[in-house]
Amino acid sequence: MQWETVIGLEIHAQLATNTKIFSGSSTTFGAEPNTQASLIDLAMPGTLPVLNQEAVRMACMFGLAVDAHIAEYNVFDRKNYFYPDLPKGYQTSQMDHPIVGLGHMDIALEDGSIKRVGITRAHLEEDAGKSLHEDFSGMTGIDLNRAGTPLLEIVSEPELSNAKEAVAYAKAIHTLVRYLNICDGNMAEGSFRCDCNVSVRPKGQTKLGTRTEIKNVNSFRFIERAINHEIQRQIELIEDGGAVVQETRLYDPNKDETRSMRSKEEANDYRYFPCPDLLPVHIPRETLDDLRSKLPELPTQKRERFESAFGLSTYDASVLCASRELANYFEVVEKTCQDAKLATNWVMGELSSLLNKENLDITESPVSAEQLGGMLLRIKDNTISGKIAKMVFEAMAAGEGDADTVIEQRGLKQVTDSGAIEAMLDEVLAANAEQVEQYRASDENKRGKMFGFFVGQAMRASKGKANPQQVNELLKQKLDQ
Repeated sequence: MQWETVIGLEIHAQLATNTKIFSGSSTTFGAEPNTQASLIDLAMPGTLPVLNQEAVRMACMFGLAVDAHIAEYNVFDRKNYFYPDLPKGYQTSQMDHPIVGLGHMDIALEDGSIKRVGITRAHLEEDAGKSLHEDFSGMTGIDLNRAGTPLLEIVSEPELSNAKEAVAYAKAIHTLVRYLNICDGNMAEGSFRCDCNVSVRPKGQTKLGTRTEIKNVNSFRFIERAINHEIQRQIELIEDGGAVVQETRLYDPNKDETRSMRSKEEANDYRYFPCPDLLPVHIPRETLDDLRSKLPELPTQKRERFESAFGLSTYDASVLCASRELANYFEVVEKTCQDAKLATNWVMGELSSLLNKENLDITESPVSAEQLGGMLLRIKDNTISGKIAKMVFEAMAAGEGDADTVIEQRGLKQVTDSGAIEAMLDEVLAANAEQVEQYRASDENKRGKMFGFFVGQAMRASKGKANPQQVNELLKQKLDQ
């Protein structure tokens, strides 16, 4: 039997506010346990929450960016459940009246096509605390620093067909919230995490299969691996005569498997009801119009501009627009060297390789955009060859200065004097007279292979400084004499 997969993601983006959603406690990461939990966060009797206006603004910015309906009237609810790191016994969230309604996100797939994925809703809620198991023998410690941290939960429609599409969608949301400056996107610190809803059904069937939810996956690589494992588990279970149970599962990256956590609760299990301590939120139309006018250039808009203005492929433009900082870096390089293709090749090639090797972000690049653009100018004006440019780039990364300084101090200027190149070629051919005779006695196919030998000898003799194009042209003339 052939199967098809249906996937929906619930992404939790921690909003980049200075304080929590209902208290004045700091949201700074890494503080000593329980040092950033106020009386409100601890749910002390008599305390009342006060909504953080900045969290509302950030949620509205997201809604506008995904062309969603913004609810001018939205309500906070209490989601009731007991867990040790939830001191109030309920989580303040939104149920029937979320702040952000239907919207959509366009994602670029590997084949260059664009797929539109529906967004069901995005709602504001507070985070819970954190249970710590490692440092307490036989006991569990509770850190409430994270309790009350503002989250925007972004729920997609079940319109993703495989793990790669799910990762592309998650990356697109990750890029967007960082462009909007509403979330730092730090997955290692839990600022951006994902719940994956996965089901399978026979190919062609319209009814959805029973879904499972994989909780709190915190890397794009793990999202792909967790979904692929769960798909295979469900198919094997059904084909062996079993049935998928609706439940919450955890992904173990060390064993590359999902395992059952608890049966999946329905909304009525949580006994949602409007929070009596918080008034309904009213967002005036004028406020939304003002926020819309302040939206930055969004990733999709930037990608389309890169394609039209610079003639880049959808794939290249998508890679360069993956972060606002990378896109800005590229634009400075292109503006400096006035060659979009050359800039693209170096930013996506040598620069990305360097950053990956050193585990650096683009904002930490040891080679500035102006320095890279200046070096590319020296390739364009034939001061250096592409091969020498790699040596110059390495030297710039090591802190030896800009391209002109490195070229001067290391004596790397390319030889473009035809007379000097001819004299060097004469010496190379004289030293390889036997190979020259073999070349001239050979047919065209064999000559093509032998020609590379002479080019290599010539570049070795010039220590890589001779202009490769001139070497090829002059060498061809001399060998064909």
